[in-house]
Amino acid sequence: MPVVKLLVTTLGNATGLLTLVVVVIAAVLNYFDDADPATYSSISMAEDMKTLEEDFRQQNKSCFVLGASGETGRLLLRELVERNIFSRITLIGRRQLTLEGKAYESLTQEVVDFEKLDDYAAAFQGHDIGYCCLGTTRAKAGTDGFFRVDHDYVLKSAELAKAGGCSQFHLESSRGADKNSNFLYLKVKGQVEAEIEALGFERYAIYRPGVLLVDRQESRPGEWLARKFFSAVSAVCSTSMSIPIQVVARAMASNTLRRPEQKTEILENNALSVLGKSTEK
Repeated sequence: MPVVKLLVTTLGNATGLLTLVVVVIAAVLNYFDDADPATYSSISMAEDMKTLEEDFRQQNKSCFVLGASGETGRLLLRELVERNIFSRITLIGRRQLTLEGKAYESLTQEVVDFEKLDDYAAAFQGHDIGYCCLGTTRAKAGTDGFFRVDHDYVLKSAELAKAGGCSQFHLESSRGADKNSNFLYLKVKGQVEAEIEALGFERYAIYRPGVLLVDRQESRPGEWLARKFFSAVSAVCSTSMSIPIQVVARAMASNTLRRPEQKTEILENNALSVLGKSTEK
């Protein structure tokens, strides 16, 4: 069948061309990579992780997780549960989650209406540490919906947590977040970062991963293409543009155990990669 043969040949040539393009771009990214090992060398976990976990466990702290139904939140929750470093973990979300496994039986779940968060202030009270992995996309929720989720819901949650006695807030943001950016996504991320910092948590950690390498449960063609591209690039060289989502979750959990040098800390993609991979099981 000539048509089939032509299609196969065309796809083969396209694949070869794409591979060549990936290799070239990977080399360029590697050359211009903004990674500076000196800026995050202190993040490498020279300390004994087991000792850090045990010391933290003795502090009998509690935490809440926002966005546990999402990709990062789900893996972060698994990290926290498996490490057993908190005396109590509360999930705050718009629906009850079905979690399999005996380890999840002790979790508390608070179902809230994010449009009326003030009515659910009690859900945010009594926690030592808060993790926020809330987020959506403009393509999925529209411009107004994206702003409500990534800005309004996140900021209001942080405000309620601070009022409820929470001393630490850990926020998943994005590489390139900048409140002065001309790009809506990065601008909103930067705005909410700054506004939460102004709340004055005793410790505030901002995580800025690049393209998250994960097979999402939902279909997002643009993100799928980007993930495939950066997966190929990562196979050729390390880059500050992308990161496996498991590494992000592991880095967030491990960073909680560290004693930061500053009240507010920003962990860029490379720092997350170093921290997450250095504590890999």
